[in-house]
Amino acid sequence: MSTKQVIMVGFTLFAMFFGAGNLIFPPALGFSSGEYFWTAIIAFVLTGVGLPLIGVIVGSISKDGYKESLKNIHPAFAVIFLVAIYLTIGPFFAIPRTATTAYEMSIVPFLSENTGMWLLIFSLVYFIVVLLLSLKPGTLVNSIGQVLTPLLLIGIVLLIAVAGYTYFNNPINPAVETFEGSSAFTTGFTEGYLTMDAIAAIAFSVLVLNSIRQLGVTNRKDLLIGTIKSALLAAVLLAAIYISLGWLANRVDLGGAAVDDQNLGTFLLTFMSDEVFGIFGPILLGLIVLFACITTGTGLIVSVSEYFNSILPKVPYKVWVVLFVLISFGLANQGLNQVIATSVPILSIIYPVAMTTVLLLILTYFIPSPRLSLQIPVFLVSILSVIAVVHRNGWFEMSWIESLPLFSSSFEWIPFMIVGYILGYLIGMKKPKVEYS
Repeated sequence: MSTKQVIMVGFTLFAMFFGAGNLIFPPALGFSSGEYFWTAIIAFVLTGVGLPLIGVIVGSISKDGYKESLKNIHPAFAVIFLVAIYLTIGPFFAIPRTATTAYEMSIVPFLSENTGMWLLIFSLVYFIVVLLLSLKPGTLVNSIGQVLTPLLLIGIVLLIAVAGYTYFNNPINPAVETFEGSSAFTTGFTEGYLTMDAIAAIAFSVLVLNSIRQLGVTNRKDLLIGTIKSALLAAVLLAAIYISLGWLANRVDLGGAAVDDQNLGTFLLTFMSDEVFGIFGPILLGLIVLFACITTGTGLIVSVSEYFNSILPKVPYKVWVVLFVLISFGLANQGLNQVIATSVPILSIIYPVAMTTVLLLILTYFIPSPRLSLQIPVFLVSILSVIAVVHRNGWFEMSWIESLPLFSSSFEWIPFMIVGYILGYLIGMKKPKVEYS
């Protein structure tokens, strides 16, 4: 691939991950972490940027992406895992979040009182628009997205540049009372889960492969190298924006302004745009975010509906669209903070499994290994992740799990992945090795 082609694919990949919904997490973390900012934000970038980078790269080791490579664990696992991924980045969490983020950034700043009725009215109109656009997927959403993504990027870069100059000499805000400095890395690492980009990368990777193939690259090695270069470019851009937004919030002076019941991240972005650009800042940012969220929400509805239509073709595409829009509408009316809070336990289960799967796929690509060396660790980590979430949320106490290595850092799954791989390798040593086509 030429440098021009790498830049083109890299920016395409960046645009896929650069959603308005993800912008709210770095400012919230930067403001809350205070003097522990760099530890927290580096950990956030590892999961919010690093894992998606690895996820996209690993998706290129098989010609048909994860649909094919996951079958090396088990065909049933491939379907179940991908269904869980699509539901998570679709109607259960990501799509409702597009609606609630749009509401909090484009409507709430201009309301005298934020009530559930306003959210209901807004989300009803929002999802009617998304439904109409999703029923006839075509070039409209892509065309709008190609305009709005650059506008959102320009708006954010301007905010970073001007606010950076304004806040440069501001002192660092102290960490909020609820932020534990001793676990700053763990907090940042798990906050990165909320972007959902690592699991979205599993769904997006095939689109990246197709984009590179359209450039005439067909050799598997060249596809892998091209994917690595393009993903690195996208990762650098995302990391720069996330760190910059966190840094600004780490130094912003709210002057006694109260967050009230608004999401902290959306409040900070709105506050900073108002302080830097005046009243026109929140209006412009709100409008761009609103339309960017509509295009993102529509794109997700289309992607998830097409996937479920492909595995259950007897159910028409339009039925899936209506079903997922209705689910998203219902969940969105919990409000942004509740949507995020509800997603945390599910993501805490899915992420360790996803990280284990991705790491094992790339390991067994370079080190020929038997199928059991994939199956045993994935099974162990899946069970352990469920148990850990149940215990941490106080749903059922299992104090023995706290004695596991790395439990305090939320990395208790790593030893199980390693031991499971070694055990599977030894047991299946004489059996055929996994091959990637």
